[in-house]
Amino acid sequence: MTEIKVPQLGESVSEAIIAKWLKSEGDNVAADEPLVELETDKVTLEVNAPEAGTLAIISAKEGETVEVGALLGELGEASNSNAKPAPKAEGKKEEAPKAEATKTETKSDESANLSPAVRKMINDNDLDASAITGTGKDGRITKADVQNHMESGAASQTKAESSKPSAPQAPSAPREVKDREERVRMTKLRQTIASRLKEAQTEAAILTTFNEIDMGPFMELRKLYKDKFEKKHGVKLGFMSIFVKAACQALSEFPAVNAEIDGTDIIYKNYYDIGVAVSTPQGLVVPVIRDAETKSFATIEKDIGDMAGRARDGQLAMSEMMGGTFTITNGGVFGSMMSTPILNRPQSAILGMHKTQMRPMVMPDGSIEARPMMYVALSYDHRVIDGRESVSFLVRIKEALEDPARLLMEI
Repeated sequence: MTEIKVPQLGESVSEAIIAKWLKSEGDNVAADEPLVELETDKVTLEVNAPEAGTLAIISAKEGETVEVGALLGELGEASNSNAKPAPKAEGKKEEAPKAEATKTETKSDESANLSPAVRKMINDNDLDASAITGTGKDGRITKADVQNHMESGAASQTKAESSKPSAPQAPSAPREVKDREERVRMTKLRQTIASRLKEAQTEAAILTTFNEIDMGPFMELRKLYKDKFEKKHGVKLGFMSIFVKAACQALSEFPAVNAEIDGTDIIYKNYYDIGVAVSTPQGLVVPVIRDAETKSFATIEKDIGDMAGRARDGQLAMSEMMGGTFTITNGGVFGSMMSTPILNRPQSAILGMHKTQMRPMVMPDGSIEARPMMYVALSYDHRVIDGRESVSFLVRIKEALEDPARLLMEI
């Protein structure tokens, strides 16, 4: 038998959720054929068969949380049919709970259904698994269930105490689903997004400043050269590349906007790794354009197109979403007129783009014209960025977009 284990998941990522088994027990599989999808707090990845054979045993069920190196299943020799595994393999699987004779049958059954991470959490806190209500698939206990159980006051009880009759505890199970409602488990990515957004609001002193940009000059320039640009570089000239280049120039002038707080220190970064927020079916991800200040408009457009496509397919590497110094998000593609984006911690600022819309504007000579205007927002951590810096930064972005020649002249 060949063991199938959870591979290394990337820097700072130690666990994943079994999202979906692509094969069933007894199925023949080819070498490198995808077997199971794992979902982490950053990406979804597939685990492939290390060799050809039959998927004899599935050890970790869908919905379970598994750590790096944990056993997912076992491969046996290939068969001529898709029959179920031989009884011997099934017998081996059933013997696991009997390994420790001193355990009661009830506790052994409970332990067999726990993922390694959940089992460790229960043992470290001296809890009784039978007293915890599981909300995972088939009633399995998740780490969130253990945490809720501890927070409800049950953590003060030992395993022996929890088995004794006691006053009813506050219910830790989810509320009953009503008619015309549907309960869907949050993905690992969505859980992480929720946690980090809340963390940003709690830790940082977030303020937002606004401005508006006349997109006419850039749109005219784009219209004039878009065909030649696409013919030469094989990619369309979009709005995002000019915002990235404008941000790099403004960041060089106001380094605090590109900095981060580390304890009682401020770390100033003399490079510009710009994160570009991308919406995917699984949630928002932020791939990073490394050393964006050194790249051309065409290279930036190609990088954004490539990473956005792979993000939607769940094919981005974790290293491509880590270490950004500043983030740009474009709610305008969904029709947003104005918003207050939340920081992508530990970064200290994020630039929000919005929908370009024709609005009547009073021109310098007093006349009124319909102009393509965009509201922009800069959310920032007031602990490191002062109001003067935030407003001035946004003014530099405005100046660069309203006079694109500034980017070429670097003024």
